Amino acid sequence: MPKELLLQVTPEIAANDFLLKDYLSKQIKVASNEIQHVVVLKRSIDARQKAIKINLKVLIYLKGESYQENVLQLPDYPNVANAQEVIVVGAGPAGLFAALQLIELGLKPIVIERGKDVRGRRRDLKAINRDHVVDEDSNYCFGEGGAGTYSDGKLYTRSKKRGDVNRILELLVAFGATPDILVDAHPHIGTNKLPKIIEDIREKIKECGGQVLFETRVTDILVKNNEVEGVVVHNGDKILANKLILATGHSARDIFELLDRKKILIEAKPFALGVRAEHPQSLIDSIQYSCDFRGELLPPAPYSIVKQVGGRGMYSFCMCPGGVIAPCATSPGEVVTNGWSPSKRDQATANSGIVVELKLEDFKPFAKFGALAGMEFQKSIEQKAWHLAGETQKVPAQRMIDFTQSKVSKEIPKTSYVPGTTSVELGQVFPAFLTQIMREGFTAFGKSMKGYLTNEAILHAPESRTSSPVRIPRDGMTLEHLQIKGLYPCGEGAGYAGGIISAAIDGEKCALMIGESLNKKPRIIS
Repeated sequence: MPKELLLQVTPEIAANDFLLKDYLSKQIKVASNEIQHVVVLKRSIDARQKAIKINLKVLIYLKGESYQENVLQLPDYPNVANAQEVIVVGAGPAGLFAALQLIELGLKPIVIERGKDVRGRRRDLKAINRDHVVDEDSNYCFGEGGAGTYSDGKLYTRSKKRGDVNRILELLVAFGATPDILVDAHPHIGTNKLPKIIEDIREKIKECGGQVLFETRVTDILVKNNEVEGVVVHNGDKILANKLILATGHSARDIFELLDRKKILIEAKPFALGVRAEHPQSLIDSIQYSCDFRGELLPPAPYSIVKQVGGRGMYSFCMCPGGVIAPCATSPGEVVTNGWSPSKRDQATANSGIVVELKLEDFKPFAKFGALAGMEFQKSIEQKAWHLAGETQKVPAQRMIDFTQSKVSKEIPKTSYVPGTTSVELGQVFPAFLTQIMREGFTAFGKSMKGYLTNEAILHAPESRTSSPVRIPRDGMTLEHLQIKGLYPCGEGAGYAGGIISAAIDGEKCALMIGESLNKKPRIIS
C-alpha cells in the first residue's frame, strides 16, 4: 500500500526528482531504487524563516505496489440539442460551468454573452490600452470567460466546500490546464493560458448541442405573473425559456438598472475599494524571502496583508506577482484598475489591490438611487479619477510615501499600466474618510513588512471592482429569486461569489437546483 508522507524540504530538493527520491528513501528507511514513483499531492512555500522550506504532501509507491497515472477525463456529456432549454446570461465562469452542469443534467443551455469570443476580445483590449477607447460590450470585464480570462486566472478560493473546489479544478485540468493547479496551495493558470481553456469549454458546449451567442446583449427580461418567460436581446429578438440563470458579473450595471426599473428586488451590498499598488518584484522578493536574490527555484513572491484601521479592514486583494496593471473600465468617462499575471509570472513588477471595506452607511449621499446607491458611489469615484487624470484611460497615480504625507509626487516613473499615469494627490479621488484610512493603513503595512512603505511603490487609482455593489436576493434552498420564479441570480454579479472558482461552483449549484426543480439527476456523479 502506498505511503503518504508530510515533509518540509529545501527548494533544491523539491525541484529535483532524484534528490527528492533520495531524501524520501532516508525518511522511510528503504533504498532509493526501491521507490518506484512519488506523487506530489500538495505543495506550498514556508517563508517564515530565513531558510525557506517547501511543504510537501507526497504518496510513495515502492516496487511491487500497483501504480497507475491518474489521467483526468471529461464526463461523458450527452447530446442535448433537442432537450429542454435553459437560458444562461453571461459566459464567465459561473455561466460556463452552469452550462456544463446543465448538459450533464440533460438540459440544453443557451448561453448569451454581450461581449466577443475570447480571441475577438483581444483587439478591444489593445484599443483600450493603446488608443484609450472603451468598448462597452467588449473589454477586460465583458466577453467570453468574463473578467478572470484577461485578469490573471487565479484559482485560489476560501470556499470550505473542498469537494466542489476539487471538481472545478479537475474539470479545468481535463480541459487543458496544468495538473499543478491540483497541487499548489495557490493555484494559478495565467492570463496567457486561460483563453485556450475557455475556448475549449465553449466548443464542448456547442458539440453537445448547446448554444453560445456572442455580441448579444440582454435588454429585457420577460416576466409574466412573477415567472420568467425569456429575454429580449439588443436587436429585438426574443429568446424564450422559463428557467434563466443570471450570471452577468459584477460590472453589468445595465442589468442592475434593468432589474431596478422593472421593480425586481435587488439590494445595495457593501464592497471594498481602494488603489492598486505596484512594487518592483525584486523588492517584494527581498521582503518575503529575506534574501538579496530569489534565484530560479522559488517563484516570484506574493504577499497577503490585512490591518484594522479606524474600525475597518484594509487588505491586499488579487495580488499579482510578476504581473501588470490593466485598464478595466466598462464605459467611456471612467477609469478602473485591475491586475494580472502571465503563467510564468515573469514580469519585473508585482501589484496588488489595496482596498478598504465599505459600509452601507457610506452610500448615504447616494440614497436617492435606492438599491443602486453603492453602484453610484463606485461610479462617482471612477468618473472623478477620469477627470483628474486628463479624461483618457490614464490613471491618477502617486508614490506611496508621498500619498501618506499628502504630497503630490514630482514625477511618476513608467509603470506596467500601459495607458499611462498622471501625477495626482490621491486624496482628491476618494472621500476624506477613505483617504485617511488608507494613509494610516499604508503606514501600518510598512511596520509589518519592512521595506513595503517606499516611494518606489506607485499607487494607481482606483481599484473599485472588487465585488458587486448589488446583491440579487435568492432563496437559500432553491436559489430562485425571492420574487420571480424561474430566475436564478448567480455568481459574482448577484453577490454570491468572489473569483473564478467560487463563481464556477455557484454556476453548478444553480444548474443543479434547476435540475432538481425539473426532477433531473446528473448522469455523472462526481
